[in-house]
Amino acid sequence: MTSVAATTDDHNTHHGPAKGLMRWVVTTNHKDIGSLYLWLAFIMFLAGGAMAMVIRAELFQPGLQFVRPEFFNQMTTLHGLVMVFGAVMPAWTGFANWLLPMMIGAPDMALPMMNNWSFWLLPFAFIMLVSTLFMEGGAPNFGWTFYAPLSTTYGPDSTDFFIFAIHLMGISSIMGAINVIVTILNMRAPGMTLLKMPLFVWTWLITAFLLIAVMPVLAGAVTMMLTDRNFGTSFFDAAGGGDPVMFQHVFWFFGHPEVYIMILPAFGVISQIVPTFARKPLFGYTSMVYAVGAIAFLSFAVWAHHMFTTGMPLAGELYFMYATVLIAVPTGVKIFNWAATMWKGSMTFETPMLFALAFIFLFTIGGFSGLMLGVGPADMQYHDTYFVVAHFHYVLVTGAVFALIAATYYWLPKFTGNMYSEKWGRIHFWLSTIAVNVLFFPQHFLGLAGMPRRIPDYALQFADFNMISSLGAFVFGASQLIFLCLVIHTIRGGSGKATDQVWEAAEGLEWTLPSPPPYHSFSTAPEVK
Repeated sequence: MTSVAATTDDHNTHHGPAKGLMRWVVTTNHKDIGSLYLWLAFIMFLAGGAMAMVIRAELFQPGLQFVRPEFFNQMTTLHGLVMVFGAVMPAWTGFANWLLPMMIGAPDMALPMMNNWSFWLLPFAFIMLVSTLFMEGGAPNFGWTFYAPLSTTYGPDSTDFFIFAIHLMGISSIMGAINVIVTILNMRAPGMTLLKMPLFVWTWLITAFLLIAVMPVLAGAVTMMLTDRNFGTSFFDAAGGGDPVMFQHVFWFFGHPEVYIMILPAFGVISQIVPTFARKPLFGYTSMVYAVGAIAFLSFAVWAHHMFTTGMPLAGELYFMYATVLIAVPTGVKIFNWAATMWKGSMTFETPMLFALAFIFLFTIGGFSGLMLGVGPADMQYHDTYFVVAHFHYVLVTGAVFALIAATYYWLPKFTGNMYSEKWGRIHFWLSTIAVNVLFFPQHFLGLAGMPRRIPDYALQFADFNMISSLGAFVFGASQLIFLCLVIHTIRGGSGKATDQVWEAAEGLEWTLPSPPPYHSFSTAPEVK
């Protein structure tokens, strides 16, 4: 295997290869841009994690210990926004940049200059977002869902900077999605039909269409916020004839597909990893593709299950309840297909497979608690409690983040040409998996007992579970530093060179293709005629 760590020999700008730092600024190479996305995502992951540590430190015991309630609310707002828009989404875009051209046999992404631009919008967007902490009046304090009128009538002055940052992230996402769609539809190797594409390519193609559909909706919501705040409109102001609940409809019409934007690429990754380590082709490839499409389609039809407590008509509540339960069907198809792939396979349990198995089991727990929340009468009890916090963290931490970590271990030998330390990978896995359950599982009980979310202080009866949860948080946070050291160690040489066929799977299984992978899969050497 040719090492692809430094494959930026001759491909940067129209003016010849750039040197040093400028190479990274002006690069149009998909691997360089993928690496930039991944490093930005990891930096934002650590920043968002530090905010979570502030939250859990304050909740370690009852009473106000470390931060003012105002600052606590700023932390909950920024933690959510940084993790969603700064960590998970750019990380998946980084993997898309690295892998999609290689998986479909393309020389690069279709629109390399736009690729560079869509990345460089992001660091400035996040600098602007995080800089609100240092502005007069402080950072936005209205939660990551920024409901009106909290964000319009009562938001601090820094809210306008927050709106501009959201716009920049949205522009970046739309450009990235256009690039993905054009690349996949126009640049596949000869003979690679759509139903021969690896599952990761399929999930990203569908994710890209979701991004193009919902990012303008978010842009509309924050633009209406901007005009309500500064230009005398009253879209969300009841005093002027507007409707604050309309904000929730617009936001969640973006917000629910957004959840699937973060999780569909994870399904693709797990569908690559499980067949490799089970040494069997993926069970039900075509049904997996249709299931992803069905999930994406249904994700637009369930948004108001976030709004059962707003007083919607009974018919509306019934519709959104049934639609929400229905979306569990294609998700269940995927879970059963992964289980059937492993059935009677020659399984080995290297680090990527461990994280993939943890994903399947723990994401399923998140799915079951989501079904509970999708039932209208029950949601009246669970809404705005820590049960909801536990649910979406099982979906997004043991779901999206675990899949990202699995993908990193799986493809890092391909990216760098070096093998990571399997021993430290396993230490990272066991610490993370135990700690993340210690962190989030007790929150189910807190929520069922009635503890509301987004509060810095709480009644004495919730003290024990909160202490356990906070201890889990500190261990989980610290174990990600092991991951950081492991990645850097691998880039610098790791445990030696990776072999030609890193995972010793049957030819073609790493791609879940009926045919062998195309030439140029992971090689940057010129083809020998």
